[in-house]
Amino acid sequence: QVQLVESGGGLVQAGGSLRLSCAPSGSIFSIYFMGWYRQAPDKQRELVATMTSSGNTNYADSVKGRFTISRDNAKNTVYLQMNSLKPEDTAVYYCNARGEVDPINAFDAWGQGTLVTVST
Repeated sequence: QVQLVESGGGLVQAGGSLRLSCAPSGSIFSIYFMGWYRQAPDKQRELVATMTSSGNTNYADSVKGRFTISRDNAKNTVYLQMNSLKPEDTAVYYCNARGEVDPINAFDAWGQGTLVTVST
């Protein structure tokens, strides 16, 4: 079973920056999609940023120009660089990865979530 390990959350003042990381544990054959989602208190989980294996990216309008998703293919690690953070960015951030553990078995895994708190 693929598990995703996230790191990098914490408390930061408005205007500051954080970088989140996410990497799978265990053996992976391939990953074709990685992304970040977030869930604020009393709100539904929403897409933040995604990246395909070909490098295509997609961002929520609310984070465009401030957040950047990137990937280290050699490490199967995805990053979310968050700049100019706002209090409304406060949420639990979840990593998602989809791929194959071998040529015939796919996976769709989520991380445990990492809390990002932006203070005024």
